Amino acid sequence: MDKATRQTAARWLPWLIVGGMAATAVVVWLFNRESGESFLLDGRFPTFVTIFLGIFIEAVPFLTAGAIVSGFIEVFISKQALDRFIPRNPIAASLFGSLLGFALPVCECGVVPVTRRLYQKGLPLSVGIAFLLAAPVINPIVLASTYAAFGWGPMLIGRFGFTILIAFLIGLIFYFAQPEETLLPESPETALLPDSAYADADGGGRVWQALAIAGDDFTDMGRYLIIGSMLAAGMQTLVPQSTLLAIGSDAFLSVVAMMTLAFVLSLCSTVDAFVALSFVNTFSPAAILGFLVFGPMVDIKSALMFLSIFRRRIVLYLILLPMAMTLAIALYINLNVAW
Repeated sequence: MDKATRQTAARWLPWLIVGGMAATAVVVWLFNRESGESFLLDGRFPTFVTIFLGIFIEAVPFLTAGAIVSGFIEVFISKQALDRFIPRNPIAASLFGSLLGFALPVCECGVVPVTRRLYQKGLPLSVGIAFLLAAPVINPIVLASTYAAFGWGPMLIGRFGFTILIAFLIGLIFYFAQPEETLLPESPETALLPDSAYADADGGGRVWQALAIAGDDFTDMGRYLIIGSMLAAGMQTLVPQSTLLAIGSDAFLSVVAMMTLAFVLSLCSTVDAFVALSFVNTFSPAAILGFLVFGPMVDIKSALMFLSIFRRRIVLYLILLPMAMTLAIALYINLNVAW
């Protein structure tokens, strides 16, 4: 992305925020028109703004970190160096991707630009899918936060074990997919330069190159984060959480409710364990486990960000496959395991 394009993106970004908020305000007004309530006076619009800012501000530091990692991968890691670390065996490669988050600790916002850059460096499709789904949980920061919330026990072990299992299986499924049918074609703004383009710069110059690339990635991914945050805030504003909480006693509906709540709330995986802890007296442990496993893999904002890497049909698969697997595991635990 050249300087003129970056300036144009920066100029339009505030208008995108304002326009999105105005559009959501219109939707809220339409929902309240029949009842005669004002969306500005009944507290919903201020609630929407508060929730949107909370989600956006919480996610921006992690998206920034992911963009910086992406920039340094572009400048300092060659395709040949990356190729040496990737196992050839498909099973080992998918497992490698599931555990890669311990080396690249990023959340569900930061993992998207990192995955896109790794794909451009030649990362196999299955490894990237497994990394994309697992990394928001399989990293030291989330391990520490989950331990702080629930201690050492079934919830911690189940969250990490089932996340690795699901990411591994889905990565293995995508081993049989064709990259050209799965990934979006590279645009001129995101296309890689040859590795030799960075070889002549000194250490400081290469760092600045990496940060410039990080700025491009942040601008490119930021639009998806903004739109996703608005959708999540709109859902939280329009759909009463009491509706979801009222079905917490049913073995099936409680799991569905908590997974839906995880998708809608779009919490960062570094803090979602503490939110889940507040539901322990309302929902079954299996339902809370579904919340902790499914939410970091896919939520509203991350699903929108997936569109910067994958074709729309593939994004749908990346929502439905983790959903189905998490639902099956949580239901089995709910019906057969005394916890």
